[in-house]
Amino acid sequence: MTPLTEATPGYSARRTLSVRVELVRQLRRRRTLIAFAVGIALPLIVVAAVKLGPSSSGGGGGFGDGDLDLVGLATSGAWNFALTMLFFGSGFLLTIIAAMFLGDSVASEASWSTLRYLLAAPVPRRRLLFAKAAVGLILTASTLVILVAASWIIGALAFGTSPLTSPLGGSFDVTESWGRIGIVTGYIMIVLLIPAGLAFLMSVLTDVPLGAVGAAVVIVIVVNILDAIEALGSIRTFLPGEYSNAWVGALNATIDWDTMARGVAYSLIAFGLFALIATLRFDRKDITS
Repeated sequence: MTPLTEATPGYSARRTLSVRVELVRQLRRRRTLIAFAVGIALPLIVVAAVKLGPSSSGGGGGFGDGDLDLVGLATSGAWNFALTMLFFGSGFLLTIIAAMFLGDSVASEASWSTLRYLLAAPVPRRRLLFAKAAVGLILTASTLVILVAASWIIGALAFGTSPLTSPLGGSFDVTESWGRIGIVTGYIMIVLLIPAGLAFLMSVLTDVPLGAVGAAVVIVIVVNILDAIEALGSIRTFLPGEYSNAWVGALNATIDWDTMARGVAYSLIAFGLFALIATLRFDRKDITS
């Protein structure tokens, strides 16, 4: 059988697997809908716990008690509530979701024994990887946006729409509140590139989706534990956990861009390296499933 090339009439590699087609496929999957639902459920659960829990009459046992910290200000308005939900989600939940969307991308096709058929279409290997990675990142960003939007709406209904009060002191008007939340959201998405890229690499290395997701999450947890060990000293500056909460700089009266810029550069470089290794490995991988 003669292999198809760009010179073959009617064949174009660019039309074999578009991001739009892959996005539609992934949006129909149950795990995607569950991830989106979790983004809505988290603020609902927290509000229910604050309003209906046994400590509701006392300010939620520290949650929304008015102290000048992130959690203490959570019930002061919709923007503070959304910011607190971002803080809660970015620690572990969003890491798992990013790892799930990227770790499941290639490995799931292999586990379904459809990967070789996609490549036999023929879909160029690098085009397949690009579509899978792009859609995984789109879905991760969508979940993050859903979390922020749901948190703001639920927070507005439960706690009002007072502008953002910074735990570092001071408050912002409505326009500034949206801007600061936007910066925090964008930074968290960029930081999520690290677990996403690691999971994507694992997805290429294994044919077991759960293994790819689990390996990425475990590695991130271990690295975060190492980052918490002060005895490591300056070594910790090379660990991703050092920059995971740099978005706090966006809550200063004057935004601290320096630390966030280092975090952005670190995340982009790490994701680029993971993606490069995944691509080179996939180029040479023997597809048997």
